[in-house]
Amino acid sequence: MGGAVEKFWDAMGREFARQGHQVTHISRAVAGLATHETCEGVEHFRVRGSDTPSALWRLKLFDLFYSLRAWRALPPADILVTNTFWLPLLVWSARWGRLYVHVARAPKGQMRFYRRAARLQAPSNVIAAAIAREAPSLAGKVVVIPYAVPPPVSNEPPPSIEARARTILFVGRVHPEKGVHLLIEAFMEESVGGLRDWKLEIVGPTDVARGGGGDDYGAELRGLAGGSERVIFCGPIFEAAELERAYRGARFFVYPSLAETGETFGLAALEAMSHGCAVLVSGLECFRDFLREGETGFSFDHRAPSAVQILREKMLQIVADEADLARVAEAGRQTVDAYRLTAIANRFLDDFASLSVTDAETWT
Repeated sequence: MGGAVEKFWDAMGREFARQGHQVTHISRAVAGLATHETCEGVEHFRVRGSDTPSALWRLKLFDLFYSLRAWRALPPADILVTNTFWLPLLVWSARWGRLYVHVARAPKGQMRFYRRAARLQAPSNVIAAAIAREAPSLAGKVVVIPYAVPPPVSNEPPPSIEARARTILFVGRVHPEKGVHLLIEAFMEESVGGLRDWKLEIVGPTDVARGGGGDDYGAELRGLAGGSERVIFCGPIFEAAELERAYRGARFFVYPSLAETGETFGLAALEAMSHGCAVLVSGLECFRDFLREGETGFSFDHRAPSAVQILREKMLQIVADEADLARVAEAGRQTVDAYRLTAIANRFLDDFASLSVTDAETWT
């Protein structure tokens, strides 16, 4: 359904299988996909799940039901990678493999309950530090392995900056914590200045079921755009080739996330870099793993009271120097080489191989 974590592990599973490993992937059942099938060497089991509710207690309850269904489908394994709140607490036997907890969100108190885990894997250094703070006794089990960028659909290299339209792009959940309102406000306040010949494309879901901010937030954003034809609300794009065209059609990508505890890596920004699109992100620490200001990308202080003005000035600075924009975009694209699918898959496989059954806590 387009989630970054789901897309990542789907790609990892296919790469593990390509390298000769037996892979089973358990995920949510959705319309149009079989409940059991094998694709590209990966055996898929899909179990009933639920859309994301607005209340946190309902989210945790639905996650428990989903985790129980996933638990019933678990096959014997050497490694069990988990990505739900409850599953690490439900797995009580070594027959399901060494427990490898993928921490895709900032921990919220649950890490100390995961003592059975052989590994707590974080996608960024900031999340690794948060895990260690929450559960100091488990710090030795923490490892940082980042997300990989999805492989390109096209065999052609990305077009040059000069060959692209004057387009600014956002891709992600259209939710207040992603700062989309800041971006639109900054763009529109400069509508008669240096950005007057530019357009802004917003790609992502607004509906709550897919993690968006809902109809009210969508209406707020359209109000900020004031009906301008230069602000285009594209909705979500799940088809890889179409999303690639969006990245390759933009000169630079803006990801003004305000999610102080919810942002763990910023895969959308890295994906934009892989397609030769310069990126501008907020000052969240997670972006520092791959972005160096003025070298491989740009950033702005989202915590400042005048964040809209700072963002607007940063965008104006970027568009004013096309040569510098092209230089940073190319440096960013080269940075992505370390995050290619095979390279990241090999880091996981090496880590899996380093674990032994004795690395786990005592099993029942």
